Formats: sequence, C-alpha cells, structure tokens
Amino acid sequence: MPNIQPGQIYVSLSNRHHPVDGPTRIKVIDAPATVAGLYHYGKAVVVTVTRTGREVRRRSVECSQLHATATTHDGQPRRTGYVLEAGQ
Repeated sequence: MPNIQPGQIYVSLSNRHHPVDGPTRIKVIDAPATVAGLYHYGKAVVVTVTRTGREVRRRSVECSQLHATATTHDGQPRRTGYVLEAGQ
C-alpha cells in the first residue's frame, strides 16, 4: 500500500471504463484514519475527477484498493483497484 496523502491522483485498473473517456481517475481528499475504531478506519475519502477536472462523487475507498504500482509483488499486472498516477 502506498503512502496515501490528500491530493494524490489514482487511475482505475478496471477495463469497465468508457473507451472515449479513458480510465476513471480519483483524487484523495482526506487521509485515511489510522486509529482503529474510528469511522472509516482503513478507508480513504476520494472524489472522481472528470476529464474537465471537476471533482464529483465523494465516497470512501478501501486503502487496500490503492496501489503504488500496476504490478503485484510477483510481477503480475494488477487487474483491479487503482494505481498511483505517474509523477505523483
């Protein structure tokens, strides 16, 4: 799991996106809670970033779905979740 910080942009690894719009991009807007027992523990608050840069659809995402690289520890390509956008 990467060091998740507000302002980071992640790109969807799913192939369910519309071919014209490209993969879904999300932006972390609140760091995950690190104290067990708190509401949203283990989740990061994110918004979807549209092609025009608008931030829509605020929600929580499991931190286990946010990855630093597009490959697993075994070197296999990931198929699900979100990967940190290059340059972040």
